Amino acid sequence: MAKTRPFSGFEWMVAARYLRPKRAQGFVSIISILSLIGIALGVAALIIVMSVMNGFRSELLGRILGLNGHMIVQQAGGVADYDAVAGRIRAIPGVLDATPIVEGQVLVNTGDTSFGALVRGVESTDFMRLTAVYSTLSPGAMDGFDDGQSVILGARLAERLGFFPGQKDQTVTLVAPKGAVTPFGTTPRVKTYRVAGTFRIGMSEYDQTFIFMPLKEAQLFFGVGDKAGGIIVMVANPDRVVDWRQQVAVAAGQGSIITDWQDMNSSLFGALTVERNVMFLILTLIILVAALNIISGLIMLVKDKGGDIAILRTMGATKGAVMRVFFIAGASIGVVGTVVGFLIGVLFCANIENIRQFLSRITGTTLFDPTIYFLSQMPAEVDPNEVVAVVLMSLTLSFLATLYPSWRAARLDPVEALRYE
Repeated sequence: MAKTRPFSGFEWMVAARYLRPKRAQGFVSIISILSLIGIALGVAALIIVMSVMNGFRSELLGRILGLNGHMIVQQAGGVADYDAVAGRIRAIPGVLDATPIVEGQVLVNTGDTSFGALVRGVESTDFMRLTAVYSTLSPGAMDGFDDGQSVILGARLAERLGFFPGQKDQTVTLVAPKGAVTPFGTTPRVKTYRVAGTFRIGMSEYDQTFIFMPLKEAQLFFGVGDKAGGIIVMVANPDRVVDWRQQVAVAAGQGSIITDWQDMNSSLFGALTVERNVMFLILTLIILVAALNIISGLIMLVKDKGGDIAILRTMGATKGAVMRVFFIAGASIGVVGTVVGFLIGVLFCANIENIRQFLSRITGTTLFDPTIYFLSQMPAEVDPNEVVAVVLMSLTLSFLATLYPSWRAARLDPVEALRYE
């Protein structure tokens, strides 16, 4: 037999024949198929889970920061000269906006039902720049907003209060626990407002608790005088918000307290990061188990093809050629499984919300309850770098799994193999 070059057509032909065993070797074929399915499921599961975790973090980050800003500036007793302070902060390079706000807890009462809520007072010009909320306002929500007699409710809060879209003359009574001090004690502040409209940012935690009103009216309602409770600051790159802390502190003046989003949400995003890493490790075990199946399947194939290997060796096939034949056989399982898993994972992520709705319909259950998971839709954000890392890891494990069986096949003694045929 003439010496062939490495990975020649002959070696690929023999490997392909070994991957299609006869009926007598059907068990080996089943192991190969199970290995391929295991790798495909492992790769798909990793891509899907990592993409969902990325999407979940991205959506939460975008909506939380879109409403609460990247950092907040506060002072003891409130920010007195808030317009000047906000102007100085806006002048800092890289700062996108600075919005004075007044916030307070209230009880929302419609006569029949009552719920706790958070009122935020903002100026109408600042409210229009709050795109996360402003872009979702119901029609006509800003009509008469500055008159001090109207409020804008979160859509889920409005639903809980029994309001319907388009319903006219809707009113709510807001009760603030801290009111005027009298000889008989502190009396709560109570005032009735017209519901001008609703907003829905898609995050249930905010849609069912937030109420917006004009800044001046909030100052009067909560009795804080001509002060702001804080100034919300938006920067160009929220992941590098610490780069602006010192400059914002200087612009805000002495006694200012700067809190960024990483401090305010450290436990939430820390938990998401830990969960993401743990899920990556757990799902990697699926690929590892499938790689071990490749090892066991190839070892059984080597034992079953001992006579064939001996004949190939006596015909002039080198140890390297035999090793490459079994390497190609095992690696083919890993490559095909990885490609199939990649396609399943990417297609699943691209249609994940449609799949969720379909499964919810046929099972009659809510698979992604927004009251539990904060978001109204299941997010998925495919990171190309992570997909490449998953594919490379799967291929690496698959290639490594073929080395020992291939080496064992190459070391097989032709004389001993033929003796027991």
